[in-house]
Amino acid sequence: MAEPWIAPLEAGDPEAAWTIFLERYRRLVFGAIRHYARDYDDVMDVFARVCEALREDDLRKLRDYARQPTHRARFSTWLVTVVRHITIDFFRARDGRRRLSVIAERLPPLQRRIFEQVFLLRHSHLEAFELIRTGGESGLSFREFQAELRATYRAVADGRRGGLLRELGGPVPPEPEPDASSPEESDERRRLIARALDALNPEDRLAIQLFVIDELPAATVAGILGAPNAKAVYNQVYRALAVVRTRLEQSGVSRGDL
Repeated sequence: MAEPWIAPLEAGDPEAAWTIFLERYRRLVFGAIRHYARDYDDVMDVFARVCEALREDDLRKLRDYARQPTHRARFSTWLVTVVRHITIDFFRARDGRRRLSVIAERLPPLQRRIFEQVFLLRHSHLEAFELIRTGGESGLSFREFQAELRATYRAVADGRRGGLLRELGGPVPPEPEPDASSPEESDERRRLIARALDALNPEDRLAIQLFVIDELPAATVAGILGAPNAKAVYNQVYRALAVVRTRLEQSGVSRGDL
């Protein structure tokens, strides 16, 4: 079924389209924002920025979505992703490197370097490991780096900005296993996992991100995704993970390797 705001938008009445859109999706937008901001003023500031961004150029973002001949995801899924990006950009622009640098000052020296490489310079975990090792920590093993990396995430992910900081640094790395593979093997597995996730449709990827990685309650995820209830989220995530496992097994990665 077509979104009800599309008809007035195509008829040249963006104000009517915006009114319909906001009445229908206000709660969804607030729910997506509250994943990263708890303070009332922060939530309202971000909401204002989201509205401003969506209203720019006579609803250009909404118009671009409406013009797509086919949609790979439901509009609600697309909207949550857009709001998420705007929220992250808002806090990054407002707080900037200065605030993040203040956080880094509380960390031990090695964790401070990890923080700078991952959260400030936005390098991947493997890139950060190589840069730190070649920059004076030549004796650092990948297993030791993984342990320090997780400690860094734990140190910066506390408090109401924890979700935001995790976004800036990417997914939290897994706990290193006793027989941890070499960096090259781990990197190859990560590429295979990323490829398997990319093969999912956007709605399933977002469900996994919110429920598995961000660890949101299923009921909260249901509200964000527009699913009827928590059980629907469980079923969606389990089906999607089954697809990922099958693709990984076809690539030679067994469950015990993960």
